[in-house]
Amino acid sequence: MAVLGLGRFGKSLALELMSQGAEVLGVDASDAVVQKIANRLTHAVVADTTDEESLRQLSVHEFDRAVVGIGSDLEASLLTASALINMGVANVWAKAISNSHAKILTQIGVHHVVRPEHDMGKRVAHLVRGRMIDYIEFDDGFAMVKTTAPAFATGRSLGATSIRTDHGVTVVAIKRPGEGFTYAAADTILHPGDTIIVSGKVRDTERFAELS
Repeated sequence: MAVLGLGRFGKSLALELMSQGAEVLGVDASDAVVQKIANRLTHAVVADTTDEESLRQLSVHEFDRAVVGIGSDLEASLLTASALINMGVANVWAKAISNSHAKILTQIGVHHVVRPEHDMGKRVAHLVRGRMIDYIEFDDGFAMVKTTAPAFATGRSLGATSIRTDHGVTVVAIKRPGEGFTYAAADTILHPGDTIIVSGKVRDTERFAELS
């Protein structure tokens, strides 16, 4: 995996990938930035990420995945992403800091555009306003929510609660205190204090979590 741009986002991503056992090439234009992280990555190199020839010399074109971690320098972000696309990297991920930035990245062929600050802001907003323990939103208004089992559903099997029919969500997993998560089934009985994961449309999961 190649991570181009080792600012806060790129550095955090590169180190997390390393902790998961991946080999990571980190590239940044700043010598000071590279020196601080060099001994924590497989390889860390000072180079101009916008220069396609420099990236080829580092064999970045041989990677099947690369991430553009540059956000605040719009020109550098777009030129770096364009270089990766031109080199034929199969999966290019790039950080965007605005809707227009994300749109341009998509237009030049970036396969996956992420907006970490925006996405985290949305996630935290859901957690702050409701009784959710965790929240993940996917495309097309679909979400998964980690919350506590509502009182009305405890002591009965999931099949008898009509949760899906009445609330538009599906309980997909359950965790008892002191135990790990297990898949939920129609005959699963919820107990007070159980943690559950439910899936469904964003608004439906929000309403359901408020019942907990």
